[in-house]
Amino acid sequence: MMKGLIIKDPWIELILEGLKTWEIRGSNSKIRGKIALIKSGTGMIYGTVEIVDSILLTSEQYHQAFEKHRITDTEGKALPYKKVHAWVLTNPVKFEKPIPYVHPQGAVIWVNLDNL
Repeated sequence: MMKGLIIKDPWIELILEGLKTWEIRGSNSKIRGKIALIKSGTGMIYGTVEIVDSILLTSEQYHQAFEKHRITDTEGKALPYKKVHAWVLTNPVKFEKPIPYVHPQGAVIWVNLDNL
């Protein structure tokens, strides 16, 4: 069974294009390996990516890594979470045609996928 990570636009597109290699979250992820990327609100899987690490970032590391996380207007601003984790992503694969899936009630971050 593959895990699916729900991500909003424009972040999912940047990840699938290889332009965003850190997904910034407020918690650590123990999940490693290939996961599916689900575009929030669409009921569709748009591609896959591999999670290879989860790094607890300092404020300085976060503010100096725009090219990895692509979050604008971070200069001098507060961090997005009390503890900031970068989920390190590699090997993005964008599907030619998105694949539909059934979204379970209550799923906000992760979805268990049987059909991939």
